[in-house]
Amino acid sequence: MPFEKITPERLSSGVVRQIESLILRGILRAGERLPAERDLAERLGVSRPSLREAIADLQSMGLLASRAGAGVYVADVLGSAFSPALVKLFSTHVEAVFDYIAFRRDMEGLAAERAAQYASDTDLSVIAAVFARMEAAHRLRNPEDEARLDADFHLAIIEASHNVIMLHMMRSMYELLREGVFYNRQIMFRQRMTRDSLLDQHRAINTALQARDPAGARAAVGRHMDFIETALRDHQNAVRNDDIARMRLVHELGRGKR
Repeated sequence: MPFEKITPERLSSGVVRQIESLILRGILRAGERLPAERDLAERLGVSRPSLREAIADLQSMGLLASRAGAGVYVADVLGSAFSPALVKLFSTHVEAVFDYIAFRRDMEGLAAERAAQYASDTDLSVIAAVFARMEAAHRLRNPEDEARLDADFHLAIIEASHNVIMLHMMRSMYELLREGVFYNRQIMFRQRMTRDSLLDQHRAINTALQARDPAGARAAVGRHMDFIETALRDHQNAVRNDDIARMRLVHELGRGKR
C-alpha cells in the first residue's frame, strides 16, 4: 500500500516557506533588511535556533544574504536578469529604446487590464495614493519626484495585477529605466506641456482602474506609451537637428575668419 508514516514538519521549514512566499509575491524586496533575529523569531513564533536554521537554508538557496555586522538581507535575485554587456548594449543602441517602449506597451497594458479585474480594494487605494503624490509633485514642479513617482505608479499597477512572474520581470526592467539605461525620463518632466499631458494620461489610467474598466485601463496605458514614444522621437530629432546646426555654425564662423 502506498502509505508512509507522517512526520511532523520542522518549524524551520514553515519559516522558509513563509519567507519564500513573501519574496515571490514581491512583498520582501531585493536589498531589504530582515528584522533583528530576536524580533523576527518573536513575530514568527519560533525559537531562535529554528529561525537560524531557516535563514541558513534560505541563504543556501540564494534568497537571503548576510552582511558582516549589518544583518540579513533579501538577496538581489534580479541582479543577473541582464548581463552588464547586454545593459551596455541597450544603452548605446537607439532601437533598444523603442523596443523597450513596445514591450512596456504590451506588458503594462496587460497588467492594467488584469489589475482592473483582479486588484483588491487595497491595491486600488495604493494606486490612487501614488497618483495623489504625483499630482502634488506636479504642483511643486519637481521633475525628479515626478519621474520617481511615475515609476512607482506603474509598478503599483503591475503589483495589483497579481502575476508574480510579471511582477519580478517588470521590476527588473524598471531598475534599468530608473538608472537611465534606456533614456533620461526626467527630460520629459522638465517641459511644462509634456508634464501636463503625462499627468492627464496617468489620471486616465487611474480613473479606468478605479472604475474597474479592463478595456479602458489597457487603452489608457496604450495612449500613454504612444505619447512617450512620440515625445522621445521628437526629442531625438531635436538633438540631432541641434547637432547639425552647431556644425553649420562652426563652419560658418570658420569661413568668416578666412
